[in-house]
Amino acid sequence: MTSFEVTKQGAAGGSSIAHAVGQAGATERPPELQRGLTQRQLTMMTIGGAIGVGLFLGSSLTIRLAGPGVILSYIFSAVIAVIVAYSIAEMAVVHPVAGSFGVYARTYLNDWSGFAVRATYAFVQIIAIGAEVTAVAIYFFMWFPSVPQWIWVASVSTGLIAINAMQVGKFAEFEYWFAIIKVIAIVAFILLGLGLIFGLGPMHALGFSNLTSHGGFLPHGMKGVWLAMTLTLTSYMGVEIIGVTAGEAVQPETTIPRAMRTVSLRLILFYVLSMIVMLSITPWDRMGSGITGSPFVLTFAAAGVPFAGSIMNLVVITAALSSANTNLYLTARTLFSLSRDGYAGKALGHLGQNGVPYFALFASTSGMVAAILLAIFAPGRAFLLLYGVAVAGMFFVWIVILLAHLAFRRSIGHARVALLPIRLPFSPYLQSIALSGLAVIAISTFYVDGLQYSVLSFSVFLLVVTAFYWTLSRRNRGKLQDRSECNLVMPQGD
Repeated sequence: MTSFEVTKQGAAGGSSIAHAVGQAGATERPPELQRGLTQRQLTMMTIGGAIGVGLFLGSSLTIRLAGPGVILSYIFSAVIAVIVAYSIAEMAVVHPVAGSFGVYARTYLNDWSGFAVRATYAFVQIIAIGAEVTAVAIYFFMWFPSVPQWIWVASVSTGLIAINAMQVGKFAEFEYWFAIIKVIAIVAFILLGLGLIFGLGPMHALGFSNLTSHGGFLPHGMKGVWLAMTLTLTSYMGVEIIGVTAGEAVQPETTIPRAMRTVSLRLILFYVLSMIVMLSITPWDRMGSGITGSPFVLTFAAAGVPFAGSIMNLVVITAALSSANTNLYLTARTLFSLSRDGYAGKALGHLGQNGVPYFALFASTSGMVAAILLAIFAPGRAFLLLYGVAVAGMFFVWIVILLAHLAFRRSIGHARVALLPIRLPFSPYLQSIALSGLAVIAISTFYVDGLQYSVLSFSVFLLVVTAFYWTLSRRNRGKLQDRSECNLVMPQGD
C-alpha cells in the first residue's frame, strides 16, 4: 500500500486538506474509531438498514401508484442505487475515515457541502429512528393491548442505547442477527410464494395472471411507474451505510468492495423477487393494510404455516429494531465526524475506552426522543411533513455523493482509478444518468399525495443549515482551518 497527497481548496475557507499516510504522526492526533467490523457484519448492517418494515407490510403507496408496474419502479430505482453504491465504495476504500461522504464532499467539493450533507443525514436518521421505534410499540400492541405504548417506546429505546454503547464488533454482531431474521423471512416468503405460483404444494398453481388481469401490468401507465419511484428509491437508501462504517471496517480495501457487491445484488433480488411474488399471489387492487392484511401473512397462511400473523408480527418488530439500531449507529458516527471537523461541540468527538463516541450517541438519542414524541402527540400531517423532508433530504445526500465522486475521479486521475479494487464502469456517464434521475424524481414528489411539500420543506431546512454553517464559519474561522485531515490510501501497482 502507498499513499499520495492531494491539496483541496475549500470554497468556504480555502483550507488545505492534505497529507501522506505515515507522515501524519508529526503532530499528536486524537484517538480514532476502532476497526472491528468484518465483511460479514458490514454486509448485514447495510441490508438491515436498507430493508425496513414497509416491504413486509406490503400495503405501501407504491403499489397503489403503479400497480404491478411497481416491479419496474424497483428495477429502475436499483440502477440508480447501484451507481451510488459503487461511487461511495470507490471513495471509501481510498478514504476509510469516519464521516464518509461528508468528508468526501468537503475534500472534493467545498466545506459547505461537507457540513450540509452530514447535518442532513443526521436529521434524516433521527426521523427514521423515531418512526421505527414508534412502530415497534404499535406492533407490540397486537399482543399486549393493555400495556401503554410509552412503556414499549422507553424499553426499546433503552435496549438500543445499550447495544450501541458496546464495542463496535459486539454491536455489529447484534445487528447481524437482527438483520438475518429479516433475510430469512424474505427468503422463506419468496420460496413459499414461488411454490404457490408454480403449484408445488397441495394447491393448484396460481401462475402470474394477477400481474395482468386487474387493469393490466401498467394500470396507471408509465406515469404511475415513475411516480412510484419517489418512494421505491427510498427502499434502497441504506447502501451508503458501508461508507459511514468505513472508519471502523477491518481491512477496508478488501472488506468494503466485497460487502458492496454482495449487498447490491441481494437488495435487488430481495425487493424485485418479493414484489413479483407478492403481486402474483394477491391482486394489487385488493392489497390489505396492517399486519394481518400483509401479503406476507397471506402467503404463509396459504402455505399452511400456523400462526402466520404472529410470526409476521415478530418479523416486523425485528425489522424495525434492526433499522432503528443501525440508524442510531449512523447518527452517532455522523455527529462524531462533525465534531472532529469543528462543526459541533468537542465532547461529541470524544471516544470511550471501547472506541464508542458516547456523547455523540447520547446526543443522537435526544433527537430520537423528540421525533418519537412528535410522532405520538403531533397531528399525522405534521409527522408526514417531517417524513417528506427526510425523503428529500436523502435525495440531496445521494446527489452530493455523486457530485463528490465525479470530482474525486478527476482529482486522482485515470492511472490511480485503474488501481482501485472496486470501480464504477462507464464513468462519468452513469453518474450523470443517476444525477438526472434523482433531480427529476425529486421534482416528481410534487405530484405524489403526501410528498407535495417535501422539496419545499427541505429547501427551508437547507437554508437553516446554511445559515448555521456561515455563522459557525465566521465565529470559528481560525479553528476550522486546522481541522481533521483526510487520509488517502491507494493500492500501488507493480
